[in-house]
Amino acid sequence: MTAWKWTLAVALAAAGVVAGRLWAAGPEATAQPAPRVFELRTYTTPPGKLDALHARFRDHTTALFIKHGMTVVGYWRPTDAKFKDNTLIYMLAYPSMDAHDKAWTDFRDDPEWKAVRDASEKDGKLTEKAESVLLTPTDFSPMQ
Repeated sequence: MTAWKWTLAVALAAAGVVAGRLWAAGPEATAQPAPRVFELRTYTTPPGKLDALHARFRDHTTALFIKHGMTVVGYWRPTDAKFKDNTLIYMLAYPSMDAHDKAWTDFRDDPEWKAVRDASEKDGKLTEKAESVLLTPTDFSPMQ
């Protein structure tokens, strides 16, 4: 099982345990704080740079995300011919919008990140375009 599938399976199992405990505790225990914030990010690479971007995420970026309190939900590579060789899509989760803002500020200011970024881009930038969409779950979403 790949690492992201394992992470997703563990996250879903943990969510099931929490939901079961809330159900057993009754309605007074189901009051929810503000929903988590999810971030869907899409990176487009210059031709021939996707493998290098994957390596940077695999070898460094994921650990730095975790270090700064970001929850990695998963990474995906599109199967569509137009995007499969130049696109990385991933999702992160945060307990709140304030946590999102702090995590990214701390990540960008991290000297380790700056060193990794600079070393990985010695032969040119790995991204041409980065898009981010912040999301909150609907009240009927299985993932809160």
